[in-house]
Amino acid sequence: MDATAQAASVQRLSFVRQPDSWLVRLFDYKPFLVAICMLPTAGLLLVFLTYPLGLGIWLAFTDATIGNPGEFVGLDNFISLWDDPVFWLSVFNTFVYTFVTTIIKFALGLWLALLLNHHIPFKAFIRAIVLLPFIVPTVLSAIAWWWIFSPQFSIVSYVLVDRLGWLDHYINFLGTPWAARWSLIVANVWRGIPFIAITLLAGLQTIPPSLYEAALLDGASGWQRFRRITVPLLMPILSVVLTLSVLFTFTDFQLVYAITRGGPFNSTHLMATLAFQRAIPGSQLGEGAAIAVAMIPFLVAATLVTYFGLGRRKWQQGEAND
Repeated sequence: MDATAQAASVQRLSFVRQPDSWLVRLFDYKPFLVAICMLPTAGLLLVFLTYPLGLGIWLAFTDATIGNPGEFVGLDNFISLWDDPVFWLSVFNTFVYTFVTTIIKFALGLWLALLLNHHIPFKAFIRAIVLLPFIVPTVLSAIAWWWIFSPQFSIVSYVLVDRLGWLDHYINFLGTPWAARWSLIVANVWRGIPFIAITLLAGLQTIPPSLYEAALLDGASGWQRFRRITVPLLMPILSVVLTLSVLFTFTDFQLVYAITRGGPFNSTHLMATLAFQRAIPGSQLGEGAAIAVAMIPFLVAATLVTYFGLGRRKWQQGEAND
């Protein structure tokens, strides 16, 4: 009996859990796990975002040129920009370009999303076609629009002059300042509508159909259903899409530079294209960086407006914020 009891005691002791090592306890510590999981992302952001941003801000306060690191000059670059009419023209163009295209894209994108939200024939095929302008590479679509706006080879002018006979001369879309600006707005709207339409369509499909059925039984009109149900429930998504659209449009570079390169006579330069022209072809890295840094306050303001707007959770109930 003693031997049996001793063996049982040894067996019980063998199942006693040994204390965890410091490494096991470390990996069981939640903040450490969170830090380890975020480390790769933080490293990528540090290398590809934080460092270029910090370097750009530093260059804005120097007189650096290509091949010359330059010296610290304080606010001299910003002071010179204050008296630069081309810079202020680019600021005006950027705000007009962003404001007009955002309004048109949202109006047409919301209308298209509402249309695609209904049961229509070949709905899946139509959705795929709608995405094509957004899928095509920006430079490729810009070249296509440059050909459409060409004073010699424009398909629009060819139809209006040679086929329909409505005009007696080809239209010079890119030859005058306002014609070039409106041409760029048309190209940006064409490219931006699919993103807004598909995103809003995804939001529309999350709205329960029972709400519309109940409103219809109560005698609500189409406009009342749109105003009281669709808009409040779609508002958080509208805010996110609005922010992204403003940021993408405000910082647009490829489309504008590929079509006009800021011409004619610098009349279509945005802040992004002017910063590139001054920094790379013009070799004035400090001045180009200063123009780019001048964009940051506007972008931060747009982001903060949306951030605080998204905090209004009672939008979904159509109520006021606390």
